Amino acid sequence: MASVPFRIKVTLVVLGALAALVVVGPLLVPVPELTGTRAAAELAYPDSVFVDLAVPEGPALRVHVQTVPPATAPTEAAGATRGFVLLHGFGSQTMTWRQIGPALAEHAPLIVAFDRPGFGLTDRQLPGDWRRGANPYGPDAQVALTIALMDAYGVARAVLVGHSAGGALALDVALTHPERVAGLVLVSPAVVRGGGAPAWSRPLLHTPQMARIGLLAMRQLGGQPGEDFLRAAYADPELLDPVDVDAYRRALAVDDWDLALWELVKASREPRLAGSLDRVEVPVLVIGGAEDTIVPFEQSEEVARLLPRATLVSLPGCGHVAHEECPDATSAAIDAWLSGADGPD
Repeated sequence: MASVPFRIKVTLVVLGALAALVVVGPLLVPVPELTGTRAAAELAYPDSVFVDLAVPEGPALRVHVQTVPPATAPTEAAGATRGFVLLHGFGSQTMTWRQIGPALAEHAPLIVAFDRPGFGLTDRQLPGDWRRGANPYGPDAQVALTIALMDAYGVARAVLVGHSAGGALALDVALTHPERVAGLVLVSPAVVRGGGAPAWSRPLLHTPQMARIGLLAMRQLGGQPGEDFLRAAYADPELLDPVDVDAYRRALAVDDWDLALWELVKASREPRLAGSLDRVEVPVLVIGGAEDTIVPFEQSEEVARLLPRATLVSLPGCGHVAHEECPDATSAAIDAWLSGADGPD
């Protein structure tokens, strides 16, 4: 039997060493303990409310809520059969809506914003807290949580206002629970591009190697990369309000925020809504920032084309978070839609 040439032996050894490095290397990367974090309740705002909500087959999740009128607990809001439910995007929280809440309040008796699981001041549950299939970070669980919140506040039908990934959630709720949705406002909806991890990559996300690499990647959001991400959402970063910067940083001071964010990434999935948008029967207002570089306006145009009853508005000079950067223009667009013939009944 012929012997293997020396150069091939060397090549095999090098390839074997590289493979071992890929498999073993991440396990050797140190993951220091995260320090300086606190319980979510210790970081609450004066008008914060914490509501215990359950997803199917799961334990109660303590959800952070802010309302207009402020500091309204579910028992105080009983009978508010109509209202707005506000669904923020990735990396955001309830404070993102603070500048348009008062304008919305002119059209309904109750505005409810909550921190979606993995964000803001909502408790960070970890795998040991739930049974198999009850992951609160998955898309289906977040739909169920939105309905549970509406039930808690007695809101029979709501106009859902969703930004970016929150827009995808709003559409998901409208498709699965159409009887609970009167209309939708979608601000730069992340529906037709990007989104969760591709199906082929999900098994890799659950490996021990990725558990370490992923956790370290999430922690980057607590440093300069996170600040850069925040500024990139604006057409003019100089308009970034210190109040919004504080809200972003406050959410990264909650116990286990990094672990929970990694669980959310693992539970995410690619957008699956584009092929179902023709089934959304309620009126929809689609708002896009003309200078949005994260979800370019062309994507908002595509979403509007696929929806049967859509009104499209472009806001010049605005980036990805038009409701923060251009609150007056955003409020005016929503007010005109709600007051016009194309808005919800």
